[in-house]
Amino acid sequence: MSNKVQADPLPDPKLNNMQDAPPVRPAVLSSLWNWVGVVPFFLFAVLFLVLPSLSLFVGSFQDSTGAFTLANILGLFTPSILGAYWISIRISLITALVGGVFGFMLAYAVVLGGLPRWLRTGLTTFSGVASNFAGVPLAFAFISTLGRLGLVTLFLKMIGLDIFNMGFSLYGFWGLSLVYLYFQFPLMVLIITPSLEGLKREWREGAENLGANSFEYWRRIALPILTPSLLGCMILLFGNAFGAYATALSLTGGFLNLVTILIGSQIKGDVLHNPNLGYALALGMVLIMGLSMLIYSPLQRKSERWLK
Repeated sequence: MSNKVQADPLPDPKLNNMQDAPPVRPAVLSSLWNWVGVVPFFLFAVLFLVLPSLSLFVGSFQDSTGAFTLANILGLFTPSILGAYWISIRISLITALVGGVFGFMLAYAVVLGGLPRWLRTGLTTFSGVASNFAGVPLAFAFISTLGRLGLVTLFLKMIGLDIFNMGFSLYGFWGLSLVYLYFQFPLMVLIITPSLEGLKREWREGAENLGANSFEYWRRIALPILTPSLLGCMILLFGNAFGAYATALSLTGGFLNLVTILIGSQIKGDVLHNPNLGYALALGMVLIMGLSMLIYSPLQRKSERWLK
C-alpha cells in the first residue's frame, strides 16, 4: 500500500478572478441606461415638433365642425394667399442673398484679413447678440432711427435729404427687408466663420508654390470648396427670414401681406378667423421649409467632406 500523499490541486487563478469580480449588469439594463440622457431631447421633439406638425396636418383637412374637407388646401391657391407667399419668398430671397454676400465678406475680413484679435472677439460677441435681436425691440429701434421722426431721418432732413419724399418707406417691402438684414448679417458671420477657419494653410501654400496668385487661389480652390457652405448658409438665412413674424407685425402693423401675418390673422384674428385655413397656410410653409432643408442637407455633407 502506497504512503504517498496526494497533493491538492492548485487553485485556478482565472476562477479566483471571476469570483472576486463584481457581478456584471444585464446587457439590457446597461443599454436602457445609455438612452436615459436622450430622453429629454425626444420628449421635447415630440411635444414641440411632432405633435404640432400632426395637428397642422390634420387641421388642414378639417372644417370648423371637424369634418374632412379640401377647401383649406384649395384656398391656398387664391390670388391673395399666393401673393402673400410670393412677398414672403421675395423678402427671404433678397435678405438671404444680400446678407449672405456681405456677411461672408465681413467674416472673411475678420477671420482671414489679419485684423486684431480684440476686434474679432468683439464682432463675434455682437453677432451672437444681434442675430437674436428681433421682434418688437428691433422694430422700435428702427422706427426710432429711420421712422418719419427718427433720428437719422431728421438728420438727413437737416442736410436737405427727405428720404420719405424720395420714395423710401420703413413700413413697406424694402423697409422691412432692411430691418431683416440687421439680424441676417450677424447670423451669416456666425455660421460661415467655421468654414473659413477650415480652409487649410497647405492649400494656399501649394497653390503659391505652383505659381498661383491670390485671385487664382480663391477662384480655383477656395471658392469652389466654400460654395456648398455658402449656399447652405444662404438657405438657412432664407428660412430665418421666411419664418419671421413678430418683427414684421410690429413694424408694418399687419398691412404688409406676409404669410406669417396672414396665419396670425386667421388663427387669432377677429375679422379673418378661420383657424383651419391658418393650419393649411402653416402646412404650406412647412413644405417650403422642408424643400429648403432637402437642398441644404447634401450641400452641408459636401462641405464637411472638404473641411474635415
